[in-house]
Amino acid sequence: MTMKGGVASQDFSAAIATACEPSASVWSKVCVALKRELGDAAFGSWIAPAMLREAATGDVVLVTSTGIARDWIRRSAWRRIGELWTAHDATGRRIELKSRLEFEAAAGVYVEAAPKAVAAEPIEIVLPVSTDAPSVVAPSAKSPRTQGLQERFTFETFVPGPANEFAHAVARRIANWADGHFNPVLFHGPYGFGKTHLLNALAWEAMRNAPDKRVVYLTAERFLSTFVRAVMDRQTAAFKEELRAADLLIIDDVHFIAGKQSTQEELFHTLTALVGEGGRVVFSADRPPSAMTEMDAHLRSHLSAGLVCGLEPADRNLRLGILERKIQTLAAAHGFDPTMRPEVMQFLADRFTDSVRELEGALNTLSARAGEGLSRMTLDEVQAILRPHLRSGEKRITIDDIQKATAEHYGMKQADLLSERRNRAVARPRQAAMWLAKQLTTRSLPDIGRRFGGRDHTTVLHAVRRIEALRAEDSALSHDLETLTRKLRG
Repeated sequence: MTMKGGVASQDFSAAIATACEPSASVWSKVCVALKRELGDAAFGSWIAPAMLREAATGDVVLVTSTGIARDWIRRSAWRRIGELWTAHDATGRRIELKSRLEFEAAAGVYVEAAPKAVAAEPIEIVLPVSTDAPSVVAPSAKSPRTQGLQERFTFETFVPGPANEFAHAVARRIANWADGHFNPVLFHGPYGFGKTHLLNALAWEAMRNAPDKRVVYLTAERFLSTFVRAVMDRQTAAFKEELRAADLLIIDDVHFIAGKQSTQEELFHTLTALVGEGGRVVFSADRPPSAMTEMDAHLRSHLSAGLVCGLEPADRNLRLGILERKIQTLAAAHGFDPTMRPEVMQFLADRFTDSVRELEGALNTLSARAGEGLSRMTLDEVQAILRPHLRSGEKRITIDDIQKATAEHYGMKQADLLSERRNRAVARPRQAAMWLAKQLTTRSLPDIGRRFGGRDHTTVLHAVRRIEALRAEDSALSHDLETLTRKLRG
């Protein structure tokens, strides 16, 4: 159980008063003093996760989750713990210090004497990893909030679609501990495509399906910092012991360690050891291994040896589905009508095409401003609220840019779009370019018409409505519009 940073003294008093075992009461008193002397950060990272166990002989053992934590306590706090224990324990019992693996090696000798360091209220951890040591997920723990995973990221809240359905199916298969799996598996895609959500969902489901298995989830940044700390403290053996005992190791954003030679070597050896012993390994990255040119060739080769699974940009229907799910979640949390006007939904889905996180961020902004009035917001109100955010780093797109990009995409000359030719091979790209001009610029319909060979505004309006109707049923056209929009926005 992770200590809450702002636990007040009365919370410690309550924990002491409710302790059933004498050793629990003594340990709670020790923790009060330790937290005051060491500070919230050091106490929460190293002391709070420890468990107190009692031997049949009456001696007690402080059990840490990792060997690294054990060695930190022995080096930095063990003498003080001994002094405080002696001062508060009238019976004069001896206290020992062991890591969890050492404790399990002597299984059956001890029985649990007390909860973790102090019976304080747990808090939700929204960062991928909450301590300096690898976050070993124990599915049987009473408080899954301390396990380093985001509770909102589950398969139930993941919206599958054509862009991610294969990755979703693969993640489901891994989470079910299915035989015949590829190993390792690497999910790749740019920022905001749902990789972290998928890895969190995989971890939660794997724990539910096999409570006896050990699942370790780390970001690559945490893997790096933990490894560096272990090297500095000369505890690399304990670091390796923790990771290589996992049944399923999940590392998010593995591209982060590219170019960091010693960390790459350690990950390479961990990967080969786990795969060789039947453990399962899952990574995510912002690009496929073949594009990680700065990464060590041996590690890059091993990342490519299993299954490399890409997540594509969410198409319009998937973005609409994500919006609907997000609105339902917000409505359930705040108690308002879980709907939005169709034209507002379509605007958001069409405007935020590059990242699902940006799409969700726009909806959060609207929800914070409108509250229960979210369902009544008009398109003009939504555009007015989001306009400052849209302009902040946005590339200015001109009609000339649109015409050039459209002509290049369809293999024609820009002059063709301005000509009087009406055959479908020219007319449809021209209509698409007019639709893009309406979506991506602030030009009026008459102005757009003038820039397309002097056409009037009714022609532009017809083109916009025609493309709007066709895109829902013509997947090729919809894909063309998505591609052009992303290209124009850079």
